[in-house]
Amino acid sequence: MLSVHTSPLHQPGTGDAGGMNVYMVELSRALAREGARVDLFTRCLGEGHPPRVELAPGVDVLHLPAGPRRPLPKETMPGLVPDFARALLAATARDRYDVIHSHYWLAGQAGAVAAAHRDVPLVHTMHTLARVKNASLAPGDRPEPAPRIHGEAALTEAADRLIANTAEEARALRDLYGADADRTDVVTPGIDVRTFRPADGRRAARARLGLPRDAFVPLFAGRIQPLKGPDVLVHSIAALLRESPGLRRRLLVPVIGGLSGAGLRAPGELGDLCARLGLLDVVRCQPAVPQRELADWYRAADVLVMPSRSESFGLVALEAQACGTPVLAAAVGGLPAAVRDGLTGLLVQGHDPDDHARALRWFAEHPAHAEGMGHAAAEHARRLDWGATARSTLGSYTRALRNRASGVGQERRHAPAPAAASSRRYKRAAVPA
Repeated sequence: MLSVHTSPLHQPGTGDAGGMNVYMVELSRALAREGARVDLFTRCLGEGHPPRVELAPGVDVLHLPAGPRRPLPKETMPGLVPDFARALLAATARDRYDVIHSHYWLAGQAGAVAAAHRDVPLVHTMHTLARVKNASLAPGDRPEPAPRIHGEAALTEAADRLIANTAEEARALRDLYGADADRTDVVTPGIDVRTFRPADGRRAARARLGLPRDAFVPLFAGRIQPLKGPDVLVHSIAALLRESPGLRRRLLVPVIGGLSGAGLRAPGELGDLCARLGLLDVVRCQPAVPQRELADWYRAADVLVMPSRSESFGLVALEAQACGTPVLAAAVGGLPAAVRDGLTGLLVQGHDPDDHARALRWFAEHPAHAEGMGHAAAEHARRLDWGATARSTLGSYTRALRNRASGVGQERRHAPAPAAASSRRYKRAAVPA
């Protein structure tokens, strides 16, 4: 497995680490439990890790030299892809891998080079799509650049198989990038039910976290960037309090996550917005927390709020539901697949704060119904485990191997590998065999 811009060892909710990091870690562990051996290759960031780190039995993380050994903005990463591909080929010269599985378009570029040189299938998971994100930009946010769009389009041709998280993502790959439906598999992500479960319930979780027993707690958990819609949440809280001012004395809104992406360009923006709207007494921002502590925050909340502008799936929604907490989400991307509207949570069309405020008010005024949603949410999420995801992924690998052995896709196999980005244009990476 390949991940260029973020390491599987990074804390989700910080920097560029998010659902994709959880996905790689949990899928790799589940694949190992199914009998596979997984090596996860990522860029060395000079964090003091040894070259090889055992993540779990049968799963190792390997650090490759590519560019400066320090964190870099994701926007600068395309120029490092040729270096990463060269380091990957050098590191794997004595190994025989059955499949290369790349995550996100940057890793896909390196994966296409390695797959061509090693004559093994490339399986690729996009996780997010530039054209989808550009159709749902927050006010003032920068669109994803043309090189990324071209890179994603090249990958839809080069990959032996594409894995989409949802049927909606598969449609976007087909409609926006011309992906071949016969080479696209829909594999639903899973949930770590040992970590994310109702456990001893809301009251005990609030006691551990020091939260008031009678508070109304809408929770936001995710990276702080416009794509995730934290501004929509804050405006909806302001609208809620205009309509229900008496709710203020028991309202507590935890916002858990670190700055990421466009959020890094204006690090104080969310706090400034809370100050302008007079919400500093109810909105409480804090850094990302480890998974086990995050599970307690889910349990403690009355509702998880996900006003995302784009979301390929939304693992956070599944994690909260597995803990017995209903979800209020924008009906975008994969969230309608993750949340059963009216049964395990509520979906809101669009991002009008007044609409989200009305849904929040419903949760505040109907605690018994919300509790019933939480029970249904736990049942819903419990059925989605990483074991099933791993078995479906192994099916994708098997189809990729079978098609390559039978010569299916020969025209893609001998075509130039997807171009690695330079600072001005695309060029094919010159990588020694």
